[in-house]
Amino acid sequence: MCGLSGIWGGGYADSNIVGRMVNCLVNRGPDDVGVWTDADAGLALAHRRLSILDLSPAGHQPMVSPCGRYVLVYNGEIYNHADLRADLECEGGSFAWRGHSDTETLLAALRHWGVQRALERLNGMFAFALWDARERTLYLARDRMGEKPLYYGRNGDTFLFGSELKALVVHPAWQGEVNRDALALFLRHNYVPAPWSIYRGIFKLPPAHFVVISEGGKRVGAPQCYWNLAEVAKRGVAAADGDPQALADELDGLLRDAVRRRMVADVPLGAFLSGGYDSTTVVALMQVQSSRPVKTFCIGFYEEAFNEARHAKAVAEHLGTDHTELYVTPEEAMAVIPRLPEIYDEPFSDSSQIPTFLVSQLARRHVTVSLSGDGGDELFCGYNRYVLGYQVWSKLRLLPRPLREMLAAVLNRAPGHALDVLQGKLPQRFRVSNLADRLPKLAEVLAHRDGQSFYRSLVSHAKNPDQLVLGANEPDTILNRPDGLPSLPGLREQMMYLDMLTYLPDDILTKVDRASMAVSLEARVPLLDHRVVEFVWRVPTEYKYRNGQGKWLLRQVLYRYVPKELMERPKMGFGVPIEHWLRGPLRDWAEALLDEKRLREEGYFKAAPIRRMWEEHVSGKRRWHYYLWDMLMFQSWLEVQQKSRGMADRREKSLVSMVAG
Repeated sequence: MCGLSGIWGGGYADSNIVGRMVNCLVNRGPDDVGVWTDADAGLALAHRRLSILDLSPAGHQPMVSPCGRYVLVYNGEIYNHADLRADLECEGGSFAWRGHSDTETLLAALRHWGVQRALERLNGMFAFALWDARERTLYLARDRMGEKPLYYGRNGDTFLFGSELKALVVHPAWQGEVNRDALALFLRHNYVPAPWSIYRGIFKLPPAHFVVISEGGKRVGAPQCYWNLAEVAKRGVAAADGDPQALADELDGLLRDAVRRRMVADVPLGAFLSGGYDSTTVVALMQVQSSRPVKTFCIGFYEEAFNEARHAKAVAEHLGTDHTELYVTPEEAMAVIPRLPEIYDEPFSDSSQIPTFLVSQLARRHVTVSLSGDGGDELFCGYNRYVLGYQVWSKLRLLPRPLREMLAAVLNRAPGHALDVLQGKLPQRFRVSNLADRLPKLAEVLAHRDGQSFYRSLVSHAKNPDQLVLGANEPDTILNRPDGLPSLPGLREQMMYLDMLTYLPDDILTKVDRASMAVSLEARVPLLDHRVVEFVWRVPTEYKYRNGQGKWLLRQVLYRYVPKELMERPKMGFGVPIEHWLRGPLRDWAEALLDEKRLREEGYFKAAPIRRMWEEHVSGKRRWHYYLWDMLMFQSWLEVQQKSRGMADRREKSLVSMVAG
């Protein structure tokens, strides 16, 4: 795993500048650093290396092709690189391999097949930049599912790109302006969705796309798709069929191979183990293919509602892994919060970012690579919205819309807090918890026109973020563009498709990448092998959701390795009690960031509605912790950016004074 950065044009293609940019990414690559420049073209590339395969200097980057035409900087792992080497040699290519790194294989593949055809052959997670010196063309590309990040865009006269925004921000000509439209999207989703970033004019390259830059960095083409998830889904559901036993056999074989390929490393390797279906499947398939106990890692919390450690320990004992667990106090978890703006580099507010960092930190004390079970919910119908949400909408849609709108109006006017107080006098079995929250949410559900708007509401935090962000005009996304959806059988399939395209790369995989890379740990995700994704879309939905349960087919595979009775327990999210922390130990910190005078002076948020939410949450009248955590993560990020900008301005003034003197 690595970090990369680059500059083209604007008179800044200097090795010292690009080196300073990439050195901001030292956590992504602590083992080696390299810089390459083309003075005539005005281009500079830089790379930080975390050595995983071929620890020798033969894997050093930027890597120049033997013919001298191509230069590559690359972040990730190509799991089929040995197969690609064999294919290249079979096709008659002349390759004098310098080492056994996948970087060298990738460069040879790009040279031999060209960018599009090479990308179609890759099985891996990656982001890379390829310079074609003869054509004076730069290519940027990203893996199919979006496991590895890549930002790019023009800043004044200069084209910049890098693995994280922090590499771009230290460029001496940086003029970053907060994109208020992207801020509105952030408040809706708790992440800034691709292709936007928090800065105007700087973009995330979408998963499964590449982009071509030419004319000295002045011409930036539209991103081109090389693997279309919409087509994968359409073809898959059209061909969905098969005997469940045969499908389970095929899935077992695919997952075994995906796991096996991700176990190849020249450094110590282990796995995250929560004890849930996804991580347990990955670890079970690792252990059955390993000659020694697999190293597994889990963190525990003393609050039982958030603790998965005892389940993970039971699974580890059954599988015979070398298991390490660490119980974390609330104080230790909250100590991570000041580091979040630096780790995530743009506003990001999935609160499970905290335990994800902690388990990565634990694993890095023992290994350099860790396999993860992410992706199982999106692939195998695991989220509650696919089950309970689908059932709610299936019933509500039978009511005439005028009646639903009338009921919604009544619920919106209901005094929820007063009802909460009154029902406190009833026996416990007759009470409905948090009516003040539930009644407005039920009103929102009743008012929706169709399944797609219902789904958008389910995955939204702020329902009208334009009303919270000054000067914002929330952009359209695929979530509110019906014409952007492929033709799929029903709402459940549409939800899984949309999550796979949005929530998975922009939330789940972003969270794992930043948390693991913050401690120089490479995280690998075998369930997202593109062959598995293509197979799962060919599985009938009735074998994903069956007998009232999601992940049915995945369970059938897992039960071959782990007893069913060890796994049967309610689904538990990987979270922390933010709701209670904001009313308790984090109250002063939050109050300072959400101070009304401060909000008005900064000029990003409308102060009145935010103060109302904060006061209602603190008093216990409403639970606004999801909304508030979004705003607090932006405020915390903004504070760090302002301090960094102040330091940069002082350094620049000092330099001017020295020159003048």
